[in-house]
Amino acid sequence: QLQASGGGLVQAGGSLRLSCAVSTLSNYVISWFRQLPGQEREFLAGTGTGRSTKYADSVKGRFTISRDGPKSAVSLQMNSLKAEDTAVYYCAAGRPVYRAYEQTTLYYYWGQGTQVTVSS
Repeated sequence: QLQASGGGLVQAGGSLRLSCAVSTLSNYVISWFRQLPGQEREFLAGTGTGRSTKYADSVKGRFTISRDGPKSAVSLQMNSLKAEDTAVYYCAAGRPVYRAYEQTTLYYYWGQGTQVTVSS
């Protein structure tokens, strides 16, 4: 029910925009996570149904999450990308309270993941 897209290869300092088609899940909290091989998924940014947003310190000021109501999509604009941003990026839908946006276990639906590779 979630479709993530927009990943690719970009040079360090560049930008990418990821999109997550949320279909019938537009009234859920939608968040973006990323994962490296052998590591746990890392919370990046989340947006609630009231347009509240929350960011991880590692991406604050560089990434922006937003809802595109008419398209039932949630975007993640990523600027000033670094080599360490290389990972598989996932969008997820759930109903966590604001203080728990980071908890992967509170999300019911996950997109298939999209690879982001930042070359240095």
